[in-house]
Amino acid sequence: MSYLLALDQGTSSSRSIVFDAEGRLVAMSQRELRQIYPQPGWVEHDALEIWQSQQATAREALSSAGLKPSDLTAVGLSNQRETTVLWRRDTGQPIANAIVWQDRRTEPFCAELRERGLEDLVRRRTGLVIDAYFSATKLRWLLDHVPGARAQAERGELAFGTIDSWLLWQLTAGRVHATDVSNAARTMLFDIHTNDWDAELLQALDIPRAVLPQVHPSSHVYGETGAALFGEQASVPIGGVAGDQQAALFGQACFTPGLAKNTYGTGCFMLMHTGAQAQRSTNGLLTTSAAQVDPQPQYALEGGVFIGGAVVQWLRDGLRAIHASSEVEALAQSVPDAGGVLFVPAFTGLGAPYWQPDARGAIVGLTRGSSAAHIARAALESIAFQSAALLQAMSRDAASGAAARVTELRVDGGACVNNLLMQFQADLLGIPVVRPAVVETTALGAAYLAGLATGVWKNLDELSAQWRAERRFLPTMPRERAAEHMARWEHAVRQATLPA
Repeated sequence: MSYLLALDQGTSSSRSIVFDAEGRLVAMSQRELRQIYPQPGWVEHDALEIWQSQQATAREALSSAGLKPSDLTAVGLSNQRETTVLWRRDTGQPIANAIVWQDRRTEPFCAELRERGLEDLVRRRTGLVIDAYFSATKLRWLLDHVPGARAQAERGELAFGTIDSWLLWQLTAGRVHATDVSNAARTMLFDIHTNDWDAELLQALDIPRAVLPQVHPSSHVYGETGAALFGEQASVPIGGVAGDQQAALFGQACFTPGLAKNTYGTGCFMLMHTGAQAQRSTNGLLTTSAAQVDPQPQYALEGGVFIGGAVVQWLRDGLRAIHASSEVEALAQSVPDAGGVLFVPAFTGLGAPYWQPDARGAIVGLTRGSSAAHIARAALESIAFQSAALLQAMSRDAASGAAARVTELRVDGGACVNNLLMQFQADLLGIPVVRPAVVETTALGAAYLAGLATGVWKNLDELSAQWRAERRFLPTMPRERAAEHMARWEHAVRQATLPA
């Protein structure tokens, strides 16, 4: 039996999961990660803590599985995207804390780039919008604000990377400085059409090419782990790397145009595979590179919802309507519907497809008969409404291009276990919502990529045959009724975006 170790490095924790050749979860270990908030709008991580926690969970998962490193066929990585690390090549020490994807300190520089008229260039080359979310302006900030950093970078003494590159460097004892296309595509420096760093963007942002990692397909033997890294004198091939959302798309076996997945986490991230065509969105979505198994480019449309499962946390911690997040489904099911209540959870503005940073949360349709149960149901339904708006935008983009129409939505993430939410999602969309047997799809995607590179699986057809559904939620609501729901939702969104 072949075993694969997936290192799943996320924003809130580091996890390691062992899978077998049937894609079954054998063992898992997880450790929370400290969040650092130096000042409002700034979010940082200790890059050394990320590495130490990832190494520790890897050893724990292997021990729990009763395996030695020599029992592993390969290691795969998935990671929080856009988070930026800059370190010394000679010592492997970071020159500052990692700047996390949520960090907003570089928004003034982003405004400057927009004023310089670079928005169209960035969109055409990278598929992204100019935003502090992406890695490029975080790297520029480190070069400008850490004493001596720019001079060191220009002398070739520093290495930049997103978390995948940082872990690859540590795993290989500094022998490999690389990334994959899916992570490179989230930097705002990478031409997704040529699969190479863009010289014009590097010049515009004043970033030395010497700090950048090599870019490879997502399924690729990057190198081998250092001996004794996991407690035994054995080196293991590192065969797969992908950003978390692209890894989840791959783990859901969405390999062909028109297949889509939605991850229900703190926020929601929906990706639709568009094949070898980079479909430019006219409906508020991003174009990004999907995980690649060879040099042939693969693309996806992506939309992100800022507040998904986090609305349940607000019900618990803010409104105190529930004591534990697990109670929300029972409370919501205690009423037959939301009683006309709509909840727009724009606590930090609205993401795709609206892009309204000034929007604020709103609960509309309240009457004297409204109760905490109605608000809880409306909160759950808000996750489905926002996701439905994303899929509608994707469908409009697909109709205007060559992409295939989405015929089912594959789901993962913590909130996908909520049956009430999944049924309402299917009703709004009018297509089946499919929950897989293995919901750890991000880690599974990393394992799949590593296994393909090392011969555990021969091709994508084998992986497609292995993917299994745990439950299919079929739409039962008449389409006219679903359209009425969406019209009421869009009206509520307009109320949430009115000037204060």
